[in-house]
Amino acid sequence: MTELATMEFHPQPQAGEARPWAFPAPERGALGNGLTLLRCHRPGQQVVAVEILLAAPLEAEPQGLDGVATIMARAFTEGTDKHSAEEFAAELERCGATLDAHADHSGVRISLEVPVSRLPKALGLLADALRAPAFEDSEIERLVRNRLDEIPHETANPARRAAKELSRQLFPATSRMSRPRQGTEETVTAIDSAAVRAFYEKHVRPATATAVVVGDLTGVDLDALLGDTLGAWTGSQAQARPIPPVTADDTGRVIIVDRPGAVQTQLLIGRVGADRHDRVWPAQVLGTYCLGGTLTSRLDRVLREEKGYTYGVRAFGQVLRSAPDGTGAAMLAISGSVDTPNTGPALDDLWKVLRTLAAEGLTDAERDIAVQNLVGVAPLKYETAAAVAGTLADQVEQYLPDDFQATLYQQLAATGTVEATAAAVSAFPVDRLVTVLVGDATQIEEPVRALGIGEVSVVTAE
Repeated sequence: MTELATMEFHPQPQAGEARPWAFPAPERGALGNGLTLLRCHRPGQQVVAVEILLAAPLEAEPQGLDGVATIMARAFTEGTDKHSAEEFAAELERCGATLDAHADHSGVRISLEVPVSRLPKALGLLADALRAPAFEDSEIERLVRNRLDEIPHETANPARRAAKELSRQLFPATSRMSRPRQGTEETVTAIDSAAVRAFYEKHVRPATATAVVVGDLTGVDLDALLGDTLGAWTGSQAQARPIPPVTADDTGRVIIVDRPGAVQTQLLIGRVGADRHDRVWPAQVLGTYCLGGTLTSRLDRVLREEKGYTYGVRAFGQVLRSAPDGTGAAMLAISGSVDTPNTGPALDDLWKVLRTLAAEGLTDAERDIAVQNLVGVAPLKYETAAAVAGTLADQVEQYLPDDFQATLYQQLAATGTVEATAAAVSAFPVDRLVTVLVGDATQIEEPVRALGIGEVSVVTAE
């Protein structure tokens, strides 16, 4: 008789006690050349992240040269006084490093990621790029051509076209915020190496820059390393640039960007509201998340699950520009796409969601799920050094205290349902929203007019 085999089961592992988590606190300092420094030791993070913030905002671009900040940012990786563009790229590759840069309304950001064992070499390359960028004629000409090639693709993209139109509608024509961040075909064509160098010499200097370094710094003499690299970057002292106030016209209206034959309509509904300096920000974040922050939020539940109009609709707040005195602003928006025949019904239902929110408020269950999602995932969200460095850099850029993010999670957890409702209703008032629709005007104009959500105008897609 065959003996039956027996299985031995090991005891089921038990979950350990949850450890308290808080957003990492940086240590502040400064180099001899005036460069502000934030460092954050993160044990176990063997890939170090470095963020450089340069006080070269888009509104500082000379008239007629929109896009010069973007070309300058891209040119930082295109050679120095020591290395040609090809040599510089090869040196970065030998370090296992990535170096990216972009320009935005608040300034230029340069992001470096590198294994800690290669940090000295990579910081040396970064310092060379900041200290003595080549800005060769041929490289600038190539970057300009590349940027010109991107513009038709952006125009053809409904989401990008909607964003461009919303900015044009919200902000005065004299405001840099009303125009494309990376410039137009006309302005980019006018950019040459002389313009890039002039912008660099006027706005890029260590005294108005900040470096954020995050990673496992065990055994790294960061002071000496930074002194030998970024500390060797010199430049004149300068007064901080005045930050102009953000003005916007959010009179309720609808703009249709005509795309004949389009099978879908891109929606972008927005206005300008409070930024992170405002006391309402935590409640605004929570209320906006309940409205459209995830697949289970109210907008998706109605427009996607119940009606089947869309694959997803999102509501969000994005800081545009901040100031030390708290006079900044954020873009508050709802975005998504629906099939063309259902554009009118989808907008009608979206407005019903907003009206119902104002009349009945959020539920405690919605609030609880939002807090759990926003606060509970924070340790995972900030698992990498790059995520921590990016948020610390955002805080510097927006003139916020270093403990802002840590405090925000405490405030989110303490925000009640009534407070979150009030903030969401204030953020998205049904009569003060600018609605941009990129789609076939012949099919969607009349149904949208019939909704009575604002004066309707049609513009031609470029």
